[in-house]
Amino acid sequence: MTTVHIIGGGLAGSEAAWQCLRAGLEVKLYEMRPVKMTAAHQTGDLAELVCSNSLKSTLPDSAPGLLKAEMEELDSLIIRAAKVASVPAGMALAVERTAFSKGVLEALSEFPKFERVDMEITGLPSPEELEKSGDVWIVASGPLTSDALAEALQKMAPEGRRLHFYDAIAPVLEMDSVDTSIAFKQSRYDESGDGDYWNLPLNKEEYYAFVDAVIEAEKMPLHEFEDVKYFEACLPIEVMIERGRETLRFGPMKPVGLTDPRTGRWPYAAVQLRLENKQESMVSMVGFQTKMKWPEQKRVFQMIPGLKDVEFFRFGSVHRNTYLKSPDVLSSDLSFKASPRIFLAGQISGVEGYTESSALGLLAGRAAAAKALGQEFIMPPKETMIGALKDYVTEGGLGDFQPMNTNLGLLPTVPKRRNVSKMERKAEQARLARETFAQYQGINLKKISTYETQADDRV
Repeated sequence: MTTVHIIGGGLAGSEAAWQCLRAGLEVKLYEMRPVKMTAAHQTGDLAELVCSNSLKSTLPDSAPGLLKAEMEELDSLIIRAAKVASVPAGMALAVERTAFSKGVLEALSEFPKFERVDMEITGLPSPEELEKSGDVWIVASGPLTSDALAEALQKMAPEGRRLHFYDAIAPVLEMDSVDTSIAFKQSRYDESGDGDYWNLPLNKEEYYAFVDAVIEAEKMPLHEFEDVKYFEACLPIEVMIERGRETLRFGPMKPVGLTDPRTGRWPYAAVQLRLENKQESMVSMVGFQTKMKWPEQKRVFQMIPGLKDVEFFRFGSVHRNTYLKSPDVLSSDLSFKASPRIFLAGQISGVEGYTESSALGLLAGRAAAAKALGQEFIMPPKETMIGALKDYVTEGGLGDFQPMNTNLGLLPTVPKRRNVSKMERKAEQARLARETFAQYQGINLKKISTYETQADDRV
C-alpha cells in the first residue's frame, strides 16, 4: 500500500495530511514533539500556534482574504478548523488556540488511514528506495527544524545552495505609495535617470533625526533560543548605529554617486529601494534589517522623505529561521529536483505566516497525493493568490531569495489609469484573481473528483 510520510505536525503538515487523506491515501504524520521539544513550542499539539492567534484579514480584496478564500475552495482543513474555533477579531480571522489544535486533530483522526507517530526523523530515504516502495514524503518541519534533519536536507541541495539559519529581512514597500516627486531613479554614478534603484535623499538634519528615532525606538526582545550571530553583510541598522552615528552614511545610506536631480548634488545620506518583483509593484529597503517593533518601524521609516504615506507589504526582521533556497532545489510541483518523490511545504520552503504555510501544505499535499496515485495535479496559475505565492517559492524574485508573505504585489499589476484610484486598482487585482481561480477550479474539479473517488482502488 502506498503511504505518504509527512514530517512535521504544524499547520503545513496537518494541511498536507488532510489533503492526502481526502484522496484516500494512508498517511503517517511524524511529529517530534512532545518527545523532543523546540525552544518555541509549548505543547505537543498538532497545528500549535506559537506566536499570534490571528490568520490575518478576511477582507475579500486583501491578499490574506484572497488566499483564505481560495484555500477554502480547495477544502482547506486549516481554514475550516479556524472558522470553527474563531473568536471575535473584527475583520481578521483569529482563533482560540487550544480549540483550533483540537479541531485539527479530531478532523484527521476521523480517517482510519491516519497515524500520528511521535518521533524525530533524522534522515530521508533515497530516490531509489522511494521508487521501489512507491511511497512519497512531505517535509513540513518548519523554521525550527532539528539539526539532524536540516543536515539531511542540506545533502539534497546542490553545492553552494545552502540552508539559511537566520533571517535578515528588510522591509518591503508598495511602490505606488512612494512619493516619486522626492524619490529619484538612479544607480550609483549613473546620470541617465533610468537606473535600477529608487533613491530617497536626506539632508543633514533629516539624517540625524532619523538616527535618533532608531536609537529611541522600542525593539523586539531576543528570545533565549535566538542566539543570533549577525553577519557583517546584513547587520541590523540598530547594531550599525551602535558603532557610531555616522555608520549608516558609510553603509546602507551611503550617498556616494547619487545625484539628487532637485539640487544637482549628492545628498547628505540616501535610502535605496530595490525592486522585488518583475511587475515593479514591490520594493525593498536596501540594507534595512531591523529589530524595531512593527508599529515603530512604520513610525520611524515614515520620517524618511518620500515615505510619509508609505504602505508596507512586509516589515523588517532579524530572527532565527531555517529555510531552503527553494527556487534552486524545487521543481514547479514543490518536489525536490534531486528526489521527485519528496516534497517541501510550509515555512521551511520560504514563506512567512500561518496561512501562507498552510497554503503550501495544501498544494504539496495535493501534488504528493497525485504522485502517489499516478495522477496529474495542475498547480493554480500565478494569476491567483495561492498560485502567485507558490510561484515565488519555486521561481523566486529578482533579488536574493528571502521568505515572503502573501501580498498583492505578487499578483500581476493593474496599469495606472486616469481617474482610477489606487484602491480601485487593488480591487481590480483581486477581481481578476478571483476570476482566474474560478476558471482554474472549473478545469480541475472533474480531475480532482476523479482521483479522490478512485483513490481507494488504486492503493
